[in-house]
Parts: sequence; C-alpha cells; structure tokens
Amino acid sequence: MHKIGIFGTSGFAREVADIAYELGYEPFFIAKDEVELEAWEFTEKVILESEINKTPDSKYVIGIGENAIRESLMNRYKDLLVFVNLIHPSATFGRGQRDIIESGQGIIVCAGARFTSNILVGDHTIFNLNVTIGHDVIIESFVNIAPGAHISGNILIKHHCWVGTGAAINQGTNEKKLIIGSGTIIGSGSVVINDCDDQAVYVGAPAKRIK
Repeated sequence: MHKIGIFGTSGFAREVADIAYELGYEPFFIAKDEVELEAWEFTEKVILESEINKTPDSKYVIGIGENAIRESLMNRYKDLLVFVNLIHPSATFGRGQRDIIESGQGIIVCAGARFTSNILVGDHTIFNLNVTIGHDVIIESFVNIAPGAHISGNILIKHHCWVGTGAAINQGTNEKKLIIGSGTIIGSGSVVINDCDDQAVYVGAPAKRIK
C-alpha cells in the first residue's frame, strides 16, 4: 500500500483521506506547527511539516481549502515532492474527460462529482461533493468549487476563485464564455447570470457584487 501525505489537519483534510483510503492509499497528515499537532484527536499518523524529509517515498496532496495556502505550499515543495490527483471512484466523466483531468496535478475530486466533456482543469483545484461541471468549461489553477455547486457550459473560472456551496453559474455561449474573475468569491446559493469582476464578492439570485 502506497503512503500519501495530506497537508492539513482540518475536517476537509480528513475528507480527502477518505478518498485516499478508497483508492488504496495509506494516508498520513501533515501539521504546519506544534499547535496543530497537539490538537490532533484522531488515530491516523500525523507529522510536522518540518519532518517531511523523513518520508521520501510518499506521494502528497494538499487537503486545505484556502486557495492561497495551497499555492504557497505547492511553490514551496514543487521541486521536492510528488503531488498526485485524488479522484473518488463515484465521480463520473464524459468521453476522454478523466484523462484530461489526470494530466494535471494535485486535483481533488470528491464523491458524486459529475464532469461532462471538453473541460480544462488547472492544478491543485478542488471539486467538492456532488458538484457538476458542464461542457466547454475552463477552470484555472487553485480554484475551490464547494459542495453542490453547479457550473453550466461555456464558463471560464479564473485562478483563486471560490464558488460557494449550492451556487449556480449559468450558461455562457460558444462565442463568449461567462467569466468569473480571478480571486472572486461566489456566495453560497448564489445564481450567477453575468460576468464577475476580479477580486470581488458576489451573492444573491441573481448574484450582485457586494465587495
């Protein structure tokens, strides 16, 4: 059984470990400091980040929802560690789509996710429980799609975006994709029908910018 190190000790990191178990890995967790280490209450092994050099043959994934933290960790360890994708067995894919996703690294696909076709996905992106991703979508790196969110066809979601639980992003067109700007947050339950600016927060149905 291959070992896999999961950066993080939060609830989401433990959900990532569940995927790892399903795929036959033996997961262990990586705490950033002594405070996280001492707070650990579960049976699985946990080590300090400073001890990574003691696990040279392991593979790794970043089980942390915050996009900026995932990017920081990737940049710190990209030349030292092997980051793999974790795709839950219940996720489904259109023709050839899984191969496209597997060509990336650090991508996490949780149970019940649905992908159709011609979807491009950046590295270290999270697709949480029961999300749906429609055709001809581009999702850049370090994006987090929260549980139950629905992304319709012909959408561009730029890097560092967070799409909240149960949000819906309505269809773009073949001529012009609907764009969610870099670093933007789409609030839980929101319905997006127009382009969204960079570094903004949108909430409501239809979604309106509030920050």
